[in-house]
Amino acid sequence: MRELIKKDQLVTIVPQDFKNSNKGKILEVGMDGFRMELKYKPEGLIKNHICDFYSMTDNGYLYFESYIKELENNVISIANPVKHRFLQRRKFTRIKFMEDLELIYDNVTHPIRTLDISAGGMKIQTKDNVDMEKEYKVSLKLSNEQIINCKYQLIRVEKGDNGLYTISGRFTNLSNIDKMTLVQFCMKKDMENLNK
Repeated sequence: MRELIKKDQLVTIVPQDFKNSNKGKILEVGMDGFRMELKYKPEGLIKNHICDFYSMTDNGYLYFESYIKELENNVISIANPVKHRFLQRRKFTRIKFMEDLELIYDNVTHPIRTLDISAGGMKIQTKDNVDMEKEYKVSLKLSNEQIINCKYQLIRVEKGDNGLYTISGRFTNLSNIDKMTLVQFCMKKDMENLNK
């Protein structure tokens, strides 16, 4: 792990309650872990509770799980993780996500079927000829407790022989919390699929 994380590297920490996500800079790296200074007051971060960690490295986007050993003011000590992995080369992990949703602009609603999703955007199919120039509202239901309301901007549209339009697009106004929620949701689903 010591060759993957370095002093001054930026790391995002995501506990079970996403609202308490934080980020910080690594102060020092030791044999059994590393210390980092958080940007924000560490509310909701608890010693010995497993959290998700993300960091950009020379080898790509690093992901691992670990726990906080010590917590003093804005400085925390993190234990070395048992294992780590690099995310896909694309910026965000993309997973298969089949749901019936709606794109909404003013009073016009287009029924859609999602094909895949990431924290950056999603691929969908629809029978409707959707206007490329408009930005649509969409509600993503990840679970009964997690619904993300955001805007969706079309990037590419292809019409298939079956009369369906396949559309790729991106999310344009995700809050940091919603983005981290999607990152974590996609990562967990991806890992579940790998372990099947």
